[in-house]
Amino acid sequence: MPESGGSRAQRADVPGDIPPSGNRPGTDGAPVVPHGDAGALAVDPAAPQATAPAGLPGPALAGAAAKATRRTGLLVTLVLGGLTALPPLSMDMYLPALPAVTDSLSAPAATIQLTLTACLAGMALGQLVVGPMSDRWGRRTPLLLGMVVYVLATAICALAPTAGLLIGFRLLQGLAGAAGIVIARAVVRDLYDGVEMARFFSTLMLISGVAPIVAPLIGGQVLRITDWRGIFVVLTAVGIVLTLVVWKWLHETLPPADRHTGGVSDALRTMRGLLADRVFTGYMVAGGLAFAVLFAYISASPFVVQEIYGASPQTFSLLFGLNSIGLIIVGQINGKLLVGRISLDKVLGFGLAVIVLAAVALLLMTLGVFGEVGLFPVAAGLFVLMSAMGLAMPNTNAQALMRTKHAAGSASALLGTSSFLIGAVASPLVGIAGEDTAVPMAVVQVVCALAAVGCFLFLCRPWQRAGKEAGAL
Repeated sequence: MPESGGSRAQRADVPGDIPPSGNRPGTDGAPVVPHGDAGALAVDPAAPQATAPAGLPGPALAGAAAKATRRTGLLVTLVLGGLTALPPLSMDMYLPALPAVTDSLSAPAATIQLTLTACLAGMALGQLVVGPMSDRWGRRTPLLLGMVVYVLATAICALAPTAGLLIGFRLLQGLAGAAGIVIARAVVRDLYDGVEMARFFSTLMLISGVAPIVAPLIGGQVLRITDWRGIFVVLTAVGIVLTLVVWKWLHETLPPADRHTGGVSDALRTMRGLLADRVFTGYMVAGGLAFAVLFAYISASPFVVQEIYGASPQTFSLLFGLNSIGLIIVGQINGKLLVGRISLDKVLGFGLAVIVLAAVALLLMTLGVFGEVGLFPVAAGLFVLMSAMGLAMPNTNAQALMRTKHAAGSASALLGTSSFLIGAVASPLVGIAGEDTAVPMAVVQVVCALAAVGCFLFLCRPWQRAGKEAGAL
């Protein structure tokens, strides 16, 4: 894989790549802008300006263009960041309420954890549908439809009288919320390639990483003034605001000329072709297993921190926020300092190694190898594990999507589906031994982390590709 590059327009000479939407050369060499609202978010700073308004000096024109480009880039980042922040917001704001939901609905902890599993499974399955839809009908329409359904499902969750109904509507919430996840990644692939794509994913992690910090804190404060149902009321309001933002400002990035015209069979053939790529599949599964490590922590930490170590919901929210800060900082180090200077595979390998070491340390602590430990050592281990995700998650996505050429929606769907399905399987496993031990959480984390390293080494085989790239130079 190349270690440096620019926007997709700057890298149109890469074999198999296509120029970004909104910057496809016409016969006169000028960029062809899609009709209507298409291309509003596909503004490419590398695209040449056709003509200058009369009387406007060259430096003034350049300054105005640069200022408009910065505004457009910020708008893209904020909108896509909001879409990628919605899933952690939906999950993490609800976490401090899990013990309260258990008592309110008179259900065991394992059953209430299924509300997380259902939402996660819905997000996984929904991406398989929305991803190919976005390749066929564009990014905007499927996204708006999904956001409307998300708002309705979340509002109904606030009224659910039983655990079974809550699980059912959390599934629907996940199915609809999948649109934001898969289409945000597809839009990034529409606009960027190479190192710039990896950097943009790290920037999105900065924005979406704010959600895990703020969400538990908001959830803990909401629980001070109302019960767990108020959390879903807040999520409904957030969904409404984000839907309006998408409707107003997120325009089409996939022009009609690049859309797939086939039906279900064509989408299945596209996905089958992607899965036949051993390296793509390796990054996909490695990223999914790393996400399972993260989700094992998300599912178990409310009970580990509050029930085993006796912390309050507010203390749990604070610790969860600190861990998210670690993930954000490392993600920005990845995007600003490492990407373009060090091979993405080397950074990814280091991140996976740190995750394995942190998971093993947690397992040893929970087994009592170091004697009886308090909350601080366990929290420190979880902090290291979470922070290392800032090296693993953006780079697995970037390396996989760099191989997808024009099928960005289907590839994004496979990446998201694998992550959420593997995470959904890991979620109930952390509670099989009850609420009084953290050993199952640590075991799941160690197994998934080692499996991720195995996929990276034996499917992606980074040393072979590095040798080929070195020989080609």
